[in-house]
Amino acid sequence: MDIFLTIKLAIRGLLVNRMRAFLTVLGIIIGVSGIIVIVSVGNGAESLIVNQVRSVGSNLVGVLPGGTDDEGPPAALFGIVVTTLKNDDIAALKEIPHVEAVSGYNKTVEQIVHKNRKTEATINGVYADYPIVEDALVTQGRFFNESEDASLGRVVVIGSSIKKELFDEGNPIGESIKIHTHNFKVVGVFEERGASGFENPDSHVFIPARTMQKIVLGINHVSLARVKVEDAQYVDQTVATIKNILRTRHGISNPKDDDFTVSSMAQGLSMLQNVTGSIKLFLTAIAFIALIVGGIGIMNVMYVSVTERTHEIGLRKALGAQQKDILKQFLIEAVTITGVGGAIGITIGILVSLLVALVIQQLGYSWDFIVTLDSIIYASFAIAVIGITFGYAPAKKAAAYRAIEALRYE
Repeated sequence: MDIFLTIKLAIRGLLVNRMRAFLTVLGIIIGVSGIIVIVSVGNGAESLIVNQVRSVGSNLVGVLPGGTDDEGPPAALFGIVVTTLKNDDIAALKEIPHVEAVSGYNKTVEQIVHKNRKTEATINGVYADYPIVEDALVTQGRFFNESEDASLGRVVVIGSSIKKELFDEGNPIGESIKIHTHNFKVVGVFEERGASGFENPDSHVFIPARTMQKIVLGINHVSLARVKVEDAQYVDQTVATIKNILRTRHGISNPKDDDFTVSSMAQGLSMLQNVTGSIKLFLTAIAFIALIVGGIGIMNVMYVSVTERTHEIGLRKALGAQQKDILKQFLIEAVTITGVGGAIGITIGILVSLLVALVIQQLGYSWDFIVTLDSIIYASFAIAVIGITFGYAPAKKAAAYRAIEALRYE
């Protein structure tokens, strides 16, 4: 039987059952578009992290509480509270050769109030060296000093967006704002810095670390520390020295028992990429489940189609069609359904990924729109496998009909 006739009959069968085919193909569309979007968003998130590392610089070393191993990052990276890093530990790091500045960090979200104006902001408890560590410039007033930190001073430096929300174009220096029921005196305003990673420091406020710990949070530990090294060439040496100092201070002899994690920005980037890669793989697996569900739907529709067209199958066989011709016809139908759904899904996935990228970029984040050829190839391969796998059994059933039995079917 001519292959073109087989294709023509397959397409006609699809048109006759187009509504049923359309409803069935939705699972394929959702699954394929999900794969494209998940891979694209995952790549965009990785680009955001890479861009942030580049903007921060390669001479920063991060110190997190909690140990780690080859199986994954420290628990603190997932928001789990670990209290092994103290202020005295951070102070000891300042004495390391080639260290330019060190800052500890604690963070929370609170409502801040000035007179009849209020807004929600991220409150950062940091050290006096914070502007040096982060290359941040105070354009109005000053940053707080070490004596204000040690004495639990209630002073605050605000981001440019907070200044606009609470003070408009007025001068905030010397004014009082309320944080966590306590009044803080505004001593400085940071220049506008723009979004960095998933955060925008312009909408943050900064208070002394010990004030944050004792007065606002009621804790005695540091959530994170960053060490700025004089030059990138000393980073590896500094990482090794920090580990030795913290092991001595914490009474640790075996590196496997470390209750802290020290990594350079490059190492931290690799760690975060492993996390995003694992999440991306998990979500992709969920999208593949949607594809399988769609494939099962296609198989059911094809079984119904075979039953409804039994008389047509008998007629074709009576006119000389062989089993392989019938098999091809229904396999082409199944593959065409999945192919159309796949094409629509890929298109929707690309458009949704582009929309996500544009929205995030408009919010001020350095997010790249990335749809890789690999993701399209993987999705296309999955489409072909789904179509053939779930279309074969109904096609085989159709091909197995005997002409006389099929013609008698009502």
